[in-house]
Amino acid sequence: MPVYTDTYLSILQQLRQKDVTLVAVSKTRTAEDIKVLYDLGQRDFGENYVQELLSKQLVLPEDIQWHFIGHLQSNKVRQIAGFVYLIHGVDSVKLLQEINKQGQKINRRIGCLLQVHIAQEETKFGFDAAELSELADQLSSFPFAAVKGLMGMATNTDNETQVRHEFSRLRQLADLLPFEHEPIISMGMSNDYKLAVEEGSTMVRIGSLLFGSRH
Repeated sequence: MPVYTDTYLSILQQLRQKDVTLVAVSKTRTAEDIKVLYDLGQRDFGENYVQELLSKQLVLPEDIQWHFIGHLQSNKVRQIAGFVYLIHGVDSVKLLQEINKQGQKINRRIGCLLQVHIAQEETKFGFDAAELSELADQLSSFPFAAVKGLMGMATNTDNETQVRHEFSRLRQLADLLPFEHEPIISMGMSNDYKLAVEEGSTMVRIGSLLFGSRH
């Protein structure tokens, strides 16, 4: 499959002007595809499946910053704890506890984002505003789970007003938590990243615009 390098460079230029990090979503793509963007300077790549991530991590350069962006099962945390750069989809206290546990075992603070349910679809995961507020006082109990910000996915709809509202809501919810530094706001994908950036995203996850549609 082709890697759209011209599109990549154009998007990268847009995002750098806004100080937004690009995570190239490389799930189901080959190591060779990833290497094309790596050779252009890309270092942040996002994967959805643990086994696929493990196989790529073994054969690709060590300075890649691997983002786990899928739905992570607690019993799989151990396998990626030693090298994963950022876990985007922490959608339960149970998962947060397991990340902290595995981080403590290897004396490593594992970066993670709390996933917030901002969409209308019930199939999407995440905390709601009330749960985030309750969690605010508990974060110090997880010293090896370095919560760096929030992640959310907007409703899959052509209604731009609705998508903007959901992204704006996520940005506002970041104020509920006592982050050590300016929080990462991971929102926006290939179809809506421009809206997300306008509403305060600091990190976008883009796959199909860079690698083409998956089969």
